[in-house]
Amino acid sequence: MNTQQLVSMLKQQLNQLERDVLSHDQNLAPNQRQTLQQTERFNSQLFAQQGALLTPCIAQLRQDIQKLEKQLSLRLGQHVIQLSCERIQDRFIALKRALLTTDINLKTEAQRKASNRARYAKKQQQAVQDSGFGWIASNVMQNSHQLYEELNKHLNWAKKIEQKIQQMEANLEFCHSDDKIKLQNDILLMHRRLGKCKQAISYIEERIQLFERPRQSYPR
Repeated sequence: MNTQQLVSMLKQQLNQLERDVLSHDQNLAPNQRQTLQQTERFNSQLFAQQGALLTPCIAQLRQDIQKLEKQLSLRLGQHVIQLSCERIQDRFIALKRALLTTDINLKTEAQRKASNRARYAKKQQQAVQDSGFGWIASNVMQNSHQLYEELNKHLNWAKKIEQKIQQMEANLEFCHSDDKIKLQNDILLMHRRLGKCKQAISYIEERIQLFERPRQSYPR
């Protein structure tokens, strides 16, 4: 095979591979492209590319063939020609393999994301348990409407507790010394209840934000 036949054969193979790659990219669903958005499909020494689409690799491979064609026309040394041919061959093999392994990459990335979500959910669940507000998550249905009802309930409780504290502190000024210590302890207890109630309010507000966020991200 002479040099002209070699270049011609590589161009034919590239044209066929380009058709396969275009078909591959066009058949990818938007959610599949999103899944592979940050995925590196190749060794960085082969292609400067990441994500689902493989079309950018064709342009890089075409440049390699053009470079080889120029090297052949200039009659550069055999070692230089051989290195170029090996690089082109490696890129052909890598791109063909990528076409065959897209489904595997999708499943791997989906499993990775699912694993991350599971770890995050477990961490959140543990945080809820540690906070003492797990009863809210278990007793309130998982929708923002009931969470808003629960929020209003706790806001009313907090307001009543604050009013009770104000009343008790006002009574403290006129309280008999024998009863003052007991009243002070009662006030301290009410402050603790108020603090717990405000923590619950913050927790419910966070859960409402989690429910509202998907609707804000994907408006209908």
